[in-house]
Amino acid sequence: MKNILLCILLLCTTSLCAQRRDDNPMRKLQMAEFAITHLYVDTVDESRLVESAIIEMLAQLDPHSTYNNAEEVKKMNEPLQGEFEGIGVQFQMIEDTLLVIQPVSGGPSEKAGILAGDRIVAVGDSTIAGVKLGTEEIMRRLRGKKGTTVSLTVLRRGVDELLHFDVKRDKIPILSLDAAYMIRPRVGYIRLNRFGATTPKEFEEALARLKKQGMRKLILDLQGNGGGYLNAAIDLANTFLEQKELIVYTEGRSAKRQEFKADGKGHFRKGGLVVLVDEYSASASEIVTGAIQDWDRGIVVGRRTFGKGLVQRPVMLPDGSMIRLTIARYYTPSGRCIQKPYDAAGKTGGEMLEQYAQDLMHRYEHGELMHADSIHLPDSLKYATRKLGRTVYGGGGIMPDYFVPLDTTLYTRYYRNVVARGLVLRTTAAYIEQHRQELKKRYKDFDDFDRHFEVDEQTLTSLRTLADEAGIVFDQQQYDRSLPLLKTQLKAIIARDIWDMNAYFRVINTINPVVRQALRLVEECKLDLKE
Repeated sequence: MKNILLCILLLCTTSLCAQRRDDNPMRKLQMAEFAITHLYVDTVDESRLVESAIIEMLAQLDPHSTYNNAEEVKKMNEPLQGEFEGIGVQFQMIEDTLLVIQPVSGGPSEKAGILAGDRIVAVGDSTIAGVKLGTEEIMRRLRGKKGTTVSLTVLRRGVDELLHFDVKRDKIPILSLDAAYMIRPRVGYIRLNRFGATTPKEFEEALARLKKQGMRKLILDLQGNGGGYLNAAIDLANTFLEQKELIVYTEGRSAKRQEFKADGKGHFRKGGLVVLVDEYSASASEIVTGAIQDWDRGIVVGRRTFGKGLVQRPVMLPDGSMIRLTIARYYTPSGRCIQKPYDAAGKTGGEMLEQYAQDLMHRYEHGELMHADSIHLPDSLKYATRKLGRTVYGGGGIMPDYFVPLDTTLYTRYYRNVVARGLVLRTTAAYIEQHRQELKKRYKDFDDFDRHFEVDEQTLTSLRTLADEAGIVFDQQQYDRSLPLLKTQLKAIIARDIWDMNAYFRVINTINPVVRQALRLVEECKLDLKE
């Protein structure tokens, strides 16, 4: 009886619509969903049906308008909110076993007695060692609400029996600042990996610390920084600009122009400034870089940035899911649109994303990543900086003032295969497990380690043995070419695991061509754009 009434209702509604020639798209969609849900021959999952419709609608728009379910929203927000709830360890999976690289300082695991080098073999009653669990599944078991307790079974080198720890979960910070140190006398270096809720505070603290150490010039490394919160980008740009200087503006069909300006209270408005970028620097990174470049506040070194300049507004749905809908575009102070072109006409969302994903490959194939003269931009994309009238270019992304080609000389096929199989990490993990205490006794601090430590032949032999076992064909010529890179990476990871990420970048930056070019410019006093 119920189905008969529904059919009559639907037929009547359809008849009325046909008579009125009502072309309301929303009513059409509602009728289709109503008909499928109530009249289709088999039972349907209404929530999944609606979710699929939303995804397909957004797929017709642009590469950044997306839908995320409630669980995806939670995971997506954690890195930007600056914390999650868990046990507080940095780890990596070695041969199906969770190896603790470092417990978070002051975190739950450190308080419970977990040490660097411990292997966690069981969580509660469930064994996690040797059962080929994925990283996501292991993280799910270790994380949990603040205040809850998880039992861990640990294998510790030099201890015969298994150890058991009860760890009370707590809030664990996620830092957006990788490194901050004096890279040369009077020259500081700060690297950010994202723009999160805690980024401004982290940056200000690092800036104050380096200024106390005599910093007068700063290298700000945004290589590989994919962006994050707009407010964090505005706060960071504000550090360098004078009062009322425009940082960025947004504008869209329904969104009126909105301007964001500096308040003149930034703590590094004077002093040399270099910003490092590459093809993976995006969104918030491009806002900061564009503002600094357009106001002639500093120089930009590296390669053209990604070109992500679409503004998304989150639209929360009743079940905790979310639509991120593009409502406007970002523009730099000179009027450049940060967003790179994309062709939405006649394309599905998947095709747009595929085109988007292949953009960097096209840059590589066309030689843009290796040769500055391979970048051809029309005069219509020329803009002038706000103070000195220097020529800068639009067309998507931020073009650097000093181009640094992608260094492919050390990246041989043998090296790529070794890294892809995780053999560098496995080699360092085994080395540190055997030599952790010895390293701490031999070197009083990182500076002592950096001056005197060298990767020995035995460690390199271990790496080659792992490569042989993995079926990677040894090539002496390629190995010799990549050897300086391999040795530096091994040393950097060992330094990270004994000290922190700061130590890692102090080692790895010695062979980073973009950092080296920035240092040359600093030493040659080319930071004053008026010269």
